Amino acid sequence: MTPILEVKNVVKQYGNYTALDNVSLSVPKGSIYGLLGPNGAGKTSLIRIINQITYPDSGEVWLDGEKLQPEHISQIGYMPEERGLYKSMKVGEQALYLAQLKGLTKSEAKEQLEYWFDKLDIKGWWNKKIQELSKGMAQKIQFVVTVMHRPKLLILDEPFSGFDPVNANIIKDEILELRDKGTTVIFSTHRMESVEDMCDHIALIHKSNKLIEGELHEVKKQHRTNTFQVGIAPYNFQGLLSDISTRYQTQQANFKTLDEELKLDVLIPETSTSKELLQYLMQHGEITHFVEKIPSVNDIFIQTVSHK
Repeated sequence: MTPILEVKNVVKQYGNYTALDNVSLSVPKGSIYGLLGPNGAGKTSLIRIINQITYPDSGEVWLDGEKLQPEHISQIGYMPEERGLYKSMKVGEQALYLAQLKGLTKSEAKEQLEYWFDKLDIKGWWNKKIQELSKGMAQKIQFVVTVMHRPKLLILDEPFSGFDPVNANIIKDEILELRDKGTTVIFSTHRMESVEDMCDHIALIHKSNKLIEGELHEVKKQHRTNTFQVGIAPYNFQGLLSDISTRYQTQQANFKTLDEELKLDVLIPETSTSKELLQYLMQHGEITHFVEKIPSVNDIFIQTVSHK
């Protein structure tokens, strides 16, 4: 897939501390790209370089086939985790000002703001000051001023912070719609459930290094452990429980005494197959559940980080 953003061998140091150590990334056009990592991993340093707030000590960043230049900032939208609105300014006045900083004329800005204020049902906020709004309301304004200039690349740092579930879902739908219309989204978050729901590609940065990058479904496949979630109503409960533990590595997930259903996570060794496990189980009872346990992004995150 054609990348809209390429980060090539970027190094960033602050004194003796290396924030990014030869990091390379490729963000495909029209994707939602999850940028993951613990606090202090280097995510913010990378985002600041893409936004030209700071510059790399070595390496390059390319946007849509061109080496990153100051004029590219008008093609990028950035919503930082620590929001940057002026609390004493009125919402409409501030939004118009920020839109013009992004290169829109006053008439273009008014047109875009009217569209977004109507879409998010916030028309009545135009003359309110930011300090008069709740955190969630201010977050909506921050989102609008981030996307109103229709950027090619949208960088969202913890975009759902401060939102209740209803408004988080509204913003999620807007992000997906922007993606469908061609905007590429870099999504930096600690909320792994959001990554599962929204991201096409992910990268994991830890201790200044990139550890993982790729399409989400491929990354999950690479971290499969050949473990299956099994549910069975056995003919001989204790007999099966004793026998299966000698053949396989198992973890008892649940036990229902009423109907004697046994639920297990079964790790299949390299010398065996899922077909052989299924045939074995069918000889010992009625199968109620049999599915491979694919690791979640959270599982992959914890496993990868804990081993480094």
